[in-house]
Amino acid sequence: MFGNKGMGNMAGMMKKVQKMQADMQKMQEELKQRTVEASVGGGAVTVVMNGEKVLESLKLNPSAVDPEDVEMLEDLIMAAVNEASKKVDDLLAQEMGKVTGGLNLPGLF
Repeated sequence: MFGNKGMGNMAGMMKKVQKMQADMQKMQEELKQRTVEASVGGGAVTVVMNGEKVLESLKLNPSAVDPEDVEMLEDLIMAAVNEASKKVDDLLAQEMGKVTGGLNLPGLF
């Protein structure tokens, strides 16, 4: 149906896909070791998150701890965690783009 030429192209395509999968797996393993930092409220709350979106550290500036305004501190912590999570997503998309050569491959991330 494809002839020899078609099968050769298919084999070449499969090798490229397999290499891309291996590169993506390697990249994902490397990303687990990388971290991002997000700071909000002029440094009131700073979080460090790894590439698996696990929070590695949380720092609070003592001036941000006001027993009369716990809600503000809660909002700052949420904002910092959400910002760090977005930074991990951006990092993943950037690194994935390097592996896929800019191809948009639905379902990969």
